[in-house]
Amino acid sequence: MNVVEEKIDDLNAILRVQITPDDYAESVNKAMNTYRKQANIPGFRPGKIPLSLIKKKFGKSILAEELNSVVNKSLNDFIQSNNLNILGNPLPKYDEEVKGDFNNPENFEFVYEIGMAPEFEISLSKKNKFDYLKVEISDEMLDKEVENLARRYGSLVAGEEVGEKDMILGEFSQVDGDIKNTSTISVEFISDDKIKADFIGKKVGAEFTLDPRKVSKGDDDLASMLAISKEEAAALEGDFNFTITEIKTMVPAAVDQALFDKIFGEGNVKSEEELRTKISTDLERMFGNDSDRLFSQKISDALIEKTSFELPDEFLKRWIMASNEKEITQEELDKDYDNYKKSLKWQLIQNKLIKDNDIKVEHNEVMEYTKGLLANQFAQYGMPAPEDKELEDQAKSVLQNKDEANKIYDNLYGTKMLNFFKETVKLNEKSMQYDDFIKEAYAQN
Repeated sequence: MNVVEEKIDDLNAILRVQITPDDYAESVNKAMNTYRKQANIPGFRPGKIPLSLIKKKFGKSILAEELNSVVNKSLNDFIQSNNLNILGNPLPKYDEEVKGDFNNPENFEFVYEIGMAPEFEISLSKKNKFDYLKVEISDEMLDKEVENLARRYGSLVAGEEVGEKDMILGEFSQVDGDIKNTSTISVEFISDDKIKADFIGKKVGAEFTLDPRKVSKGDDDLASMLAISKEEAAALEGDFNFTITEIKTMVPAAVDQALFDKIFGEGNVKSEEELRTKISTDLERMFGNDSDRLFSQKISDALIEKTSFELPDEFLKRWIMASNEKEITQEELDKDYDNYKKSLKWQLIQNKLIKDNDIKVEHNEVMEYTKGLLANQFAQYGMPAPEDKELEDQAKSVLQNKDEANKIYDNLYGTKMLNFFKETVKLNEKSMQYDDFIKEAYAQN
């Protein structure tokens, strides 16, 4: 076999795969004999079918299968041995037919198109400055978190009249229909301010007309509230009479040692000051993840914009059409191609940074990370993690799943890339209030 490369330009090339009988005859004959043993043809005993009949009935398809196998191996060997950095996979050239006669097989030539990854340079150093946004943990934020903990571990007691954060138990009765059901409404989560105001101050026994859609969150919630199907909820119209039967008021737990022990275990937190310190640390960790994500996004956007290179667009479009699991139209492809191109550009930039800076994820790191994930899962269910040997066996089992393994490698490479960026560029740390941080995050997205 012989593979000839014909360069079209820096991003596109043609590979001509030339096959002779010496390359495929042995494998075709072997496949013929296998078919002969396995085929079930009326009038012949298994394994006794004449080879001439096998060739007549299955010869072309067997030849095509074996040629396809030989061609694929030839392409892969040529690409690897010549260190060709291709995008996607080789595609049969759409405007050039296979040369060769399947009825009288001799020499064949198969022609493929390939798209090449571009050559480019990336400039990244301390001369590059990027904002690193941090949430300022204010006293007001800590006050709110302490209040939320006290409410979470508080108790519900009967209330005399509806307050802004109360829970109401009441009966819905359809005005022009037969639907009746008792359900609960949390005043705190009513999004319509006018409806919320109508509830405030009402007492047990109060009856009024209410559109249940105004106190539910979509058809699923409405169906659950009225004990009807989702289909009925989607078509529901009209008002209901609503009668308040109970009012439940949340009495927050006292912020004392009993609460600290209940949340964190006995003696681990000994004062409200220690509680606030722990909450502050947890919030910093949580917001730190958001800060890292926004910082990484800023870096990627900047590198995509400033790193200039071309891609073999026409080849990539044909490859996407050919390789997509779902059939897509040319119109759909054209509409989404810019997003695909941006994603591919970032992937190429990342790969170059990883290669140029010798960023690696070692097997032992993958194992330890996977074991940590498993240990956290056990902890979430209140169970102790198994012994290290069993945990390692479970980790190996997880990593045998290709999709799960890819996710884990992506996460580890993502962490290493983040650390590389932090070490390489100059960080301009900016502390801000939570609301301003959220605005910046939305503006960036």
